[in-house]
Amino acid sequence: MITRNTIDRVFETARVEEVIGEFVQLKKAGSNFKGLSPFSEERTPSFMVSPVKQIWKDFSTGKGGNVVSFLMEHEHYSYPEAIRYLAKKYNIEIEETEQSDEQKHQADERESMFLVSEFARDYFHNILFENEQGKAIGLSYFKERGFTDDIIKKFQLGYSLNEWEAFTTEALNKGYNLKYLESTGLTIVKQDLLSSTGTKQFDRFKGRVMFPIHSMSGRVLGFGGRILTNDKKAAKYLNSPESEIYHKSNILYGIYYAKKSIAKEDNCYLVEGYTDVISFHQSGIENVVSSSGTALTENQIRLINRLTKNVTILFDGDAAGIRASIRGIDLILEQGLNVKVVMFPEGDDPDSFAKKVSDEELKEYLNNNAQDFINFKVSLLMEEAKNDPVKKAGLIRDIVVSISKIPDRIQREVYIQECSRIMDISENVLFNELAQIDKKERRELSQRPNIEKPVTPILEKTPQFKKIDELKKYEREIIKILLLYGNNEVDFVDFVEGETIDAHDSQPVKKVKFSNVVSNEVYLSLQEDEVEFTDETFKQIYYEVINQLNQSEKISVDSLVNHSNNDISTLITSILMDDEKYILSNWERKEIYIKSKKSDLSKMVLDAIYNLRRILIEKKINTLRNTILEANDSNRDQILETIVDYTFLSKNLNERLNRVIIF
Repeated sequence: MITRNTIDRVFETARVEEVIGEFVQLKKAGSNFKGLSPFSEERTPSFMVSPVKQIWKDFSTGKGGNVVSFLMEHEHYSYPEAIRYLAKKYNIEIEETEQSDEQKHQADERESMFLVSEFARDYFHNILFENEQGKAIGLSYFKERGFTDDIIKKFQLGYSLNEWEAFTTEALNKGYNLKYLESTGLTIVKQDLLSSTGTKQFDRFKGRVMFPIHSMSGRVLGFGGRILTNDKKAAKYLNSPESEIYHKSNILYGIYYAKKSIAKEDNCYLVEGYTDVISFHQSGIENVVSSSGTALTENQIRLINRLTKNVTILFDGDAAGIRASIRGIDLILEQGLNVKVVMFPEGDDPDSFAKKVSDEELKEYLNNNAQDFINFKVSLLMEEAKNDPVKKAGLIRDIVVSISKIPDRIQREVYIQECSRIMDISENVLFNELAQIDKKERRELSQRPNIEKPVTPILEKTPQFKKIDELKKYEREIIKILLLYGNNEVDFVDFVEGETIDAHDSQPVKKVKFSNVVSNEVYLSLQEDEVEFTDETFKQIYYEVINQLNQSEKISVDSLVNHSNNDISTLITSILMDDEKYILSNWERKEIYIKSKKSDLSKMVLDAIYNLRRILIEKKINTLRNTILEANDSNRDQILETIVDYTFLSKNLNERLNRVIIF
């Protein structure tokens, strides 16, 4: 178990904006940073990071927390895993206490699959450098491809022995469960009635060089394996099957090694194969990822979109391959990214070309040959159309379809103008074609049956809005006041009754001014009324705040933000980031100015306390009214008198709150 001292050092050292910046492209927004949500599909930023408070909030999903909770949400880490990741990033030595046997077996299924995958990565990598067969076959292959030892170690490349169950046997001997070897796809298990166990198992990647596939944070999700023999029955490349931790359509090969460079260069090179990525890295170009030989998916594009808006697609000289891959451009445009294309000479791909030229020549070639997708698509397809008017008309429609995918209207118009210039056709014709495409898409969308939202009959009862829990609302408000302003000293105004003339009449109330720390005023008021929070999380936060005040007379928000209870950490973050949504709305640009709450802090504190009292009194009155019918005569009179007293108190509170109530 990781010690408290290590956890505290991690929180003291880790910078939330640095860690999240490796997964999300952040832009400065006042004292904060904003970006696109990594948890939902959106085009307008709703994700906020506060370096001052060291917290983040995703307003599109409601998620939020500290640097650890981000890793838990985004990378599905457990709490200890997130701490270990940050400790490694910031070179913090991890201190641990002895774990019990029970604690050692508490890892969930996902974690067990990650552990098996990491063992496999190390095993295959070790075989490559230490085993005779691994060196003779696997290492020789990588050396022939021109890869250095450093680049092989960087990408943790490996080799799976050409034996039926060498890896599986070693993993079982090391104590790894066959269940997780099978669920990760590393081992294939089949029924075998002749076997004593009823099953037989063998290695999926037998006789292949291995390419570990990492998540954005560096965890091993799966593997790609390339066969080195001429076996026509076996696939040249074999990937791990879909599993709980590996979804091929959700990951890009090399994203872990490329994320910093992509954000820094504000551009992402997109290639097809594993070796293309590795060769570029060896040439000093690190902002490169691969779709691993499959058609590009929306989820893969979103990964890039978090880091940059600019994508440069690298095509080899294979014309057939280009025609197949070019369809992915429309998908990228649809996500609002800017697309450029680089063509390599015929017979070359990114890997082979990088080996032919120097590092500087490669960079120069990429810069000089990057062209806009419109110019690329026109030059590629015009060759086929040549002097055929029908084919040329089809080409024009094809390009306008691509332009129609772009969500930004200004960009659309610029591309239409460019297309008009290149193809020598009037802008009006192109704009009309664009309008027809838009009209057709809207018509198809309107005709599409809506299965999820059936039409509601007109006479059916209108659904009611969810009633607001006022008690919970003001409990939250009081917690918010304590967190944001609890240490502030403020001048308060309270009301004191004059002398009582009779049971229900008194001299006018008098205003009394006094000074007090906000936290003391809240605590004394709640103590006086013997108020208990009804929400368990609010109650726990309140007790921790009071405990802090008893020990140091100061509220430390940091300790609550970094709380080991994720419910508390998330709620605290949500409260602290409440006002940050105004930054996203840019209200000041619209000349809408938000009044500072500090300017009337004493009123805000007293209003929250009065409203909490008011709701509790109203609940008490309703409870008494429900019991009056069952009471006998003597008790009924006593209950009625109590109701009158509570009603009188409620009236006074409403007057102080300037609420007009008709009793």
